[in-house]
Amino acid sequence: MEEMIKLNETSGSQVTEFILMGITNHPGLQGPLFLVFLFNYMAISLGNLGIIILTSVDSHLQTPMYFFLRHLAFVDLGYSTAIGPKMLAGFIKEKNIISYSGCAIQLIFFVIFITSELFILSAMAYDRYVAICKPLRYMIIVSDRVCWILVAISYLYSITVSLLVTIKLFKSSFCKSNVIRHFYCDGLPLLSIICSDTNDIELIIMVFATFNFVSSLLVILISYMLIILAILRMNSSEVRHKAFSTCGSHLTVVVVFYGTLLFMYLQPQSSHSFDTDKIASVFYTLVIPMLNPLVYCLRNKEVKGALKSLFKK
Repeated sequence: MEEMIKLNETSGSQVTEFILMGITNHPGLQGPLFLVFLFNYMAISLGNLGIIILTSVDSHLQTPMYFFLRHLAFVDLGYSTAIGPKMLAGFIKEKNIISYSGCAIQLIFFVIFITSELFILSAMAYDRYVAICKPLRYMIIVSDRVCWILVAISYLYSITVSLLVTIKLFKSSFCKSNVIRHFYCDGLPLLSIICSDTNDIELIIMVFATFNFVSSLLVILISYMLIILAILRMNSSEVRHKAFSTCGSHLTVVVVFYGTLLFMYLQPQSSHSFDTDKIASVFYTLVIPMLNPLVYCLRNKEVKGALKSLFKK
């Protein structure tokens, strides 16, 4: 590995492949971690595919809430699949190598799905706001057409951002090193090995990351503020409990997902490290997509009822 680093530093040539450092360099942990993440990825695939199939075929789950849940499961499966299989291969290979084009493709799909997740979660918060605060007009305001428009805008915007960031990154020269200090191709580790000026790329990433995070979180916070105010005005405690319980699963997912991102990106510069980033990245790319189907299945009576009906059939 050191020879490859020195070669690129002295020659200044553009690399044709990258070496992913992976989660750990400890040989004794490679086998156990492979098994852990193999079962993890299987759980992600089964859980999210189950949600997608269940919300597509069950007649009781043909509402806007489950429409957005289906797309949440799709993007969870998408970004974990962009990372998971390659990471698993890295545990059993002597050298965890990814091609130049393979790295670019991985980054494209990861950014598309992770950005889409932010806006689908905010669309789900808006859906809950309308359901609780404007129940009589719910099916008019959150119609099928509106649902598709919200999801389509999320995907189109995410694709645009992903292509812009990836093209800007991969038009640069990676001549400092070809070693990525991460277990997948991500923007910050790639920035650290670019030898040309990175100010414009850093600005683009910072602007989009800030806008995506703040705008989606703002929609969620405003929606839940209005939901809480509406619930507090309700006379019956039973009605209040029932209204808030419909938000429980979504709120749990939002707190875990945004909490992890806040931990990762709001660290002081002095304590920020790639090792910390790797731990946080494992959580939001491979643990959260596994937890989301469990949260919605365990906390949602309609999903549990649909599962029981499916197994009976």
